[in-house]
Amino acid sequence: MKILILKPSSLGDIIQALPVLRLLKLHFRDAEIYWWVDSRFASLLEGDPDLAGAVLFKRERWTSPVHWPEMARSVQWMRSQQFDWVIDLQGLFRSAIFAWLARGNLLIGLDNPREGGREGASGLYDIAVGASDDTHAVARYLSVLPALGVPKHMNFRWLPERPDVSAGVKSKWAEAASGRTRWIAIQPGARWPTKCWPAENFAELTRLFAQNIPDARFAVMGGAEDRPRGEIISRAAPERVLNLCGETTLPEMIEWLRLCSLMITNDTGPMHAAAALGVPVVALFGPTDPHNTGPYGQLENVMRIELPCSPCFKSWCRWKNPMECLTAISPEAVFRFAEKKLGNYSAAANSISRV
Repeated sequence: MKILILKPSSLGDIIQALPVLRLLKLHFRDAEIYWWVDSRFASLLEGDPDLAGAVLFKRERWTSPVHWPEMARSVQWMRSQQFDWVIDLQGLFRSAIFAWLARGNLLIGLDNPREGGREGASGLYDIAVGASDDTHAVARYLSVLPALGVPKHMNFRWLPERPDVSAGVKSKWAEAASGRTRWIAIQPGARWPTKCWPAENFAELTRLFAQNIPDARFAVMGGAEDRPRGEIISRAAPERVLNLCGETTLPEMIEWLRLCSLMITNDTGPMHAAAALGVPVVALFGPTDPHNTGPYGQLENVMRIELPCSPCFKSWCRWKNPMECLTAISPEAVFRFAEKKLGNYSAAANSISRV
């Protein structure tokens, strides 16, 4: 059997869709499964034990007519594979067109206000699976499996370890190999500015941890654009903070998270990676709804302020007190909440080590 999954972006969405791959492979162990993915996130899937390969979607490159022959060759390759199933989890008209052009024996996708229904993509599917709009993204993606006769469960490893990457992280950053440190990951950036708790708040939070938790150190995650935020946080406790913004590859970021005892984060892709790894998360939510896109299995770890305008799902804020949904969350409140999570994690880890 040959299967093609389409979920090109974003980072968090791809991570949340990975359980579909895991369960398909567990049910059809001999299946060849491919993933259509935006080239920016391809490294997330490189070497994945359940994938036969990745089909790159070069979105920015293919907007130019000069590169359309390259896009046509990609479509021809997909057709040549004669896929038995094509599964569109993106649910946009663009992804549905590519899924339809692949000419698999069966095309299945979602039909809800977020995927499939928003741009009429579901009209191209042989099977369109409905789901409530208030269902978590992971549950929505998994809803395609019963229609294919594949049972749903959570008995799989969401993000398998990459030993070579893990060893590289410990070699590149000797601090990562220290067993005497409890690393706390901090994610101060996000795609929307309205999702970002102020960097100064993260800095104050870091000071509170440095004053009260002697063995805590901080790995600040993010892209190069987040480096100024990382510098603000670093100045709060220079001897305790490692500013990794713009310094790690995507696989390195995931292996770094695997080493952490806690993550404090905005609503962004790395948050979903931490949740998939089972790392305790303290997630700060403002304009988005955690019931749809919160850390899966850890919704009780979300901190948010109830306001008439929230969630607004906007990348800009017009509230009378700009971004109050986030700024009203104090560093002291986050510290008290996160300290408990860190303590609970340590107690659980010690209990396991004694077994």
